[in-house]
Amino acid sequence: MERVVNQSIVDLVELCAKENADAIAVVDRIRQLTYAEVDARANQLAHLLIERGVGKETLVALCMRRSLEFVIAALGVLKAGGAYLPLDPDSPANRLHMLLSDSQTQLVITDSNSASQLPTGNWQTIVLDATSTAAARYPHSAPKVEIQAEDLAYVIYTSGSTGRPKGVEITHANLAALVRWHQQAFSISQNDHATFQASPGFDAAVWEIWPYLAAGACVHVIEDKVRTDAPALRDWIVANGITVSFLPTALAQQMLDLNWPAYAGLRLLLTGADVLRRHSRIGLPFKFVNNYGPTECTVVSTSGVVSAGAAGTELPTIGTPIDGVYAYIVDEQMQCVPDGMPGELLIGGVNVGRGYRNMPELTAQKFIANPFSETPNARVYRTGDLVRQLPNGEIAFVGRVDDQVKIRGYRIEPGEITAALNTHPDVFANVVVAKADPTGEQRLVAYVVAQQGSHLDASSLRHTLASQLPDYMVPSLFVQIESLPQSANGKVNRLALPLPTSENTLPEDVYEAPRSEVQEHLADIVARLLGVDRVGIDDNFFTRGGHSLLGAQLIANITDVFGVELSLLTVFDDPTVRGISAAIEQSILEKLENMSEDEAQRLLAANGD
Repeated sequence: MERVVNQSIVDLVELCAKENADAIAVVDRIRQLTYAEVDARANQLAHLLIERGVGKETLVALCMRRSLEFVIAALGVLKAGGAYLPLDPDSPANRLHMLLSDSQTQLVITDSNSASQLPTGNWQTIVLDATSTAAARYPHSAPKVEIQAEDLAYVIYTSGSTGRPKGVEITHANLAALVRWHQQAFSISQNDHATFQASPGFDAAVWEIWPYLAAGACVHVIEDKVRTDAPALRDWIVANGITVSFLPTALAQQMLDLNWPAYAGLRLLLTGADVLRRHSRIGLPFKFVNNYGPTECTVVSTSGVVSAGAAGTELPTIGTPIDGVYAYIVDEQMQCVPDGMPGELLIGGVNVGRGYRNMPELTAQKFIANPFSETPNARVYRTGDLVRQLPNGEIAFVGRVDDQVKIRGYRIEPGEITAALNTHPDVFANVVVAKADPTGEQRLVAYVVAQQGSHLDASSLRHTLASQLPDYMVPSLFVQIESLPQSANGKVNRLALPLPTSENTLPEDVYEAPRSEVQEHLADIVARLLGVDRVGIDDNFFTRGGHSLLGAQLIANITDVFGVELSLLTVFDDPTVRGISAAIEQSILEKLENMSEDEAQRLLAANGD
């Protein structure tokens, strides 16, 4: 299949639809669409969008979950000459309203399951799903739209230090460069089967869709029930013949510990979005590849295969710059540091985005003229990441030069959480930092100073934040202090903040103690994993600081203590001691039915009944 360097993603997908019309393009649990069907439905939507006024530089929001319709919607927007803005329909209504207003979006595409979650505002809505007839009367042929390299392709919002999220603008040239590199680096062909795991509002979703649809490969939408359950996801990957998969760091690390059958078709496991703390291991049937890149630089900037390494060695690197990308490691005077010395990473080249939407001053601060290039108008992006170059040319991640943190793969500006906390009437001042939980994973801790005469409780603070921020930005712990410690220059001295203890950590507004021995044992396990003194039977495992990696450890502990095997989906379905205990007790009863009387008595005795 001939490809021209200046072809857009739209051109490449249309070429695949022309040459391999009957090949399967996208698959979910119950449906599949061929390239011809995807192309035709996207063309129909594009004609509808053009009729609604969509054209060059028009931003269309996609408030949809991972689905076949999301792919059609995104492609349809691009075919109309517009750009798409992916939004998570599970975000608080206030946040959705803020993003839609800030981006000045006039048109939103959603589906019937998500339409009710859209806030009201000054925008039109199109409902697109399997039974939708909104675009049915429009032609199947492609609209005549000319796409230029510098036209806007998509916008994705990231956390902002001022309390205002930042919309990153990425062009067709940026996207095409990412796709070209990906296809060449990983030898992507029409024989590949790839996964769609990330939330569409996370920039990894860009990487999970377009390199494959532009090559004639097949994209599989991962089922929700296995999406974050490592053993179940492995089985799903094997059963569906997946050859390439991207998984977020915490989940990918779990996959390394599993046993994989020799017949597994997976040849590449790609990861990124957080600090990788595990090397690969000998005997895995796939290559393990670590990737790094800020949203501002089109998903991926550096990449490298992770070799098998013994415990105790240095952390895996973030690899080397991808094709067309340049990495500069500089000091405070913007001078390159000697090899091996830490410095701020600047990224230049074909993947540097346009800037922040409607934020010219911040764009000028972060997207600066490239001091190392003679190319006119060349720019670099100041990542704020502290790195160093190793003797073999690979780059090692060291940390941050500012307060920005990553939690569960999401880049977070604590200032945005601080601004939201300040809206609570009982909060006088606060600061939010990241601290390691008992497993070494980062979690958010909020230090709060109460208004004089006010009473603070964690539940009320969580409620305020949940109405404005996504769940991954809600701190796990709230620590009450008399005042914020300050350094000599008047800034908050984060090093002087006290460690969270049972005395200074705000309790939940309502604590209900365990009522049975199963609940008592389980509550002890959960408290130990979360690094807290106690948990009530209705405390939410995830809002108290749990995540999928801790969830997997919880399942392993349950097996060891109670002798029953639960799915990680059980934790997601009802992430409370009450709910999980009920599942444990049900599993015990089911085991009893198949046991002799002596075996049953031993099992009951082991579980305190």
